[in-house]
Amino acid sequence: MQGYESLPILVGTEADSFPLREIHACKTEASEQWDYVLVANRSTQGKPRQVYQQQQFLEELRRKGFYFKVNRDKKKVFFGIRADNSIFDLYRALLLDPEGPGSRVEPETETLSPIPATTRIRVLDFILRKTTADGKTFEDLVKDGVFETKFPLHKGEAELKKTWAQWRKMGRRQPIDQIRDYFGEKVALYFVWLGWYTCMLVPAALVGLGIFLSGFTLFESSQISKEICDAHTIFLCPLGDHGRKFQRLSDTCTFAKLTHLFDNDSTVVFAIFMALWATVFLEIWKRQRARVVLHWDLYGWDEDQKWRSSSLTAPTTSSGGTSTPTGAAASSSPCLCSCSLALPFLEEQVTTAVVATGALVHYMTIVIMTKVNKAVALKLCDFEKPRTFAERERKFTVLFFILQFFAHFSSLVYIAFILGRINGHPGKSTRLAGLWKLEECHLSGCMMDLFLQMAIIMGLKQTLSNCFEYLCPWLAHRWRCLFALEPQDPELRDWQRNYLLNSVYPFSLFDEFMEMMIQYGFTTIFVAAFPLAPLLALFSNLVEIRLDAIKMVRLQRRLVPRTAKDIGTWLQVLETIGVLAVIANGMVIAFTSEFIPRVVYKYRYGPCRQGAHSEVDCLTGYVNHSLSIFYTKDFQDPAGIEGSENVTECRYRDYRNAHDYNFSEQFWFLLAIRLAFVILFEHVALCIKLIAAWFVPDIPQSVKNKVLEDKFRRLREKMWKGRQSWAGAGLASFSHASTRSTEV
Repeated sequence: MQGYESLPILVGTEADSFPLREIHACKTEASEQWDYVLVANRSTQGKPRQVYQQQQFLEELRRKGFYFKVNRDKKKVFFGIRADNSIFDLYRALLLDPEGPGSRVEPETETLSPIPATTRIRVLDFILRKTTADGKTFEDLVKDGVFETKFPLHKGEAELKKTWAQWRKMGRRQPIDQIRDYFGEKVALYFVWLGWYTCMLVPAALVGLGIFLSGFTLFESSQISKEICDAHTIFLCPLGDHGRKFQRLSDTCTFAKLTHLFDNDSTVVFAIFMALWATVFLEIWKRQRARVVLHWDLYGWDEDQKWRSSSLTAPTTSSGGTSTPTGAAASSSPCLCSCSLALPFLEEQVTTAVVATGALVHYMTIVIMTKVNKAVALKLCDFEKPRTFAERERKFTVLFFILQFFAHFSSLVYIAFILGRINGHPGKSTRLAGLWKLEECHLSGCMMDLFLQMAIIMGLKQTLSNCFEYLCPWLAHRWRCLFALEPQDPELRDWQRNYLLNSVYPFSLFDEFMEMMIQYGFTTIFVAAFPLAPLLALFSNLVEIRLDAIKMVRLQRRLVPRTAKDIGTWLQVLETIGVLAVIANGMVIAFTSEFIPRVVYKYRYGPCRQGAHSEVDCLTGYVNHSLSIFYTKDFQDPAGIEGSENVTECRYRDYRNAHDYNFSEQFWFLLAIRLAFVILFEHVALCIKLIAAWFVPDIPQSVKNKVLEDKFRRLREKMWKGRQSWAGAGLASFSHASTRSTEV
């Protein structure tokens, strides 16, 4: 495209002048509709330089065929903008904008269909951003204080408010076509995806709830729980440096029973089910997307058209502030430090308190680092200087997701695979800087720590985040309305109402997608440790759909519509999360849970190693086998431990020899089995994913047939029109020849 300079200039009346004059600067009719509004502070009217720059910019727009209307209130000056339909016809032909099913305009058609509001807003937004006055764009004038902002008007949203953007409509089907007609395809596809994701969470939530409830059958009957509850003579070695004393193993009876609610044999089945669920979800989503874009007549909208449209109708710059690229590194340090501090006043349950407080601190870190990571990602995108907004969005998506992934999952990775594994052993503990002793897993196992961390972070994120996401824009909007004086003019009142709404920026929808991607990660990654994750996600999404609807329709200014036929880079993000989920869940089952040690003990060391014994539980003696022995005389300061004079040996969770405290033969055998299980689990799960993806085609056969039928219909129409033109040309030649022969 060569720019808008080639467009014809619409000639106005003599009354058309600079829109800085009063409302009569442009004669308008009552039925006239304004699409865009520019806003400036009224204080600028007393500054000749800024007034001149406003006049220059508006004059440039007038030469391109725009009409203006000026309204003022006590503090602001509003410039209503509209353009003649001929401008939109030319731009629509250039943008190749599809208008919906059955309304595609063939080149031979003389009359164009009515211009949708989404197309009008896209075109106006493009022209406003590309127009320059004295070499300055609108963004430059905003920085200089000439203008304050610009935004499209909310018009015709009453139906969406009635049928969609209400809390009591939570159980209703979403009006996707109306959303598309008002916000454009990009926003509509987001809600299509979110609705489909929520529906697919139902079976995952039911299975996860069933797995969790099935653990109650082992609450009293588990052999391991029985042995722990009856172990009154077994003492555990002290964990922390404060309040050092021996603790009876039977004191952990309750936590041992709770651990078996989610750390049981069905965990493996649920992890494989979630790997299959993630694959089926993505494959069926691809089919659903194909049906939707075919219904919107976007199926044939190729990538070249997408590049042209995005480069013309989307912003090329966005502000993100300055920051240093240290977001990822800083995101995990607070949680690691918080988990390393022992609380002296909580002697009984120090590890539980540390994990709980660490999860709370980590949640606050996530909130802070989200803003930092966004600024870092935007800054890195600026360094790469992408050509188009679409390219910029793809790079920003990848960078921001990587930073957010570390911010959200660093503590979970630490607890699942590092916590308690580099601590050494009693009498020779690993210390940070030689001072602080590293924290250890809960006495009932690291699975309990991981469960608590997942429950706290996900619970807070789904509840507090949704509350803040709604209350912050609602309170901000109410605060601005509190000090605004309602004008008498209904048109000015409408413009002011739109101005008082919360501002939006090019990545506003991006934030909603990112929030859902992180939730999807919590739902699939480490789900083996927290089977209730899909259920929490389901409840959260039911609220999220209406929350986003209310924000977009009632609390925010209107988004500039964008055309799209898929969710873009987010699909690759979902596929990446699916693969990471298989790897993470396999490693959680192998290294964090007690599944592998229980199976190995049952068939190699337990009473059932020679065959089944119906009268004896196969896990009898497992607790004693899984605890190593440490002699209290080998403590560096045994006198400083309370009750050390009555205890000669204590136990701790590890597989070490009693004479030299080195790793025992069982440790290395278990390590080999764990590594073999991870490889086997990942191959089986990935094979299931590949087979499921192969059995479920991305595009339904009905969609393929409809596309072929449309192509055949268009080809037949072109052939028929070509035959008619050939026949007409032949008849004209015959008539001309007959006339000449008659003259001769």
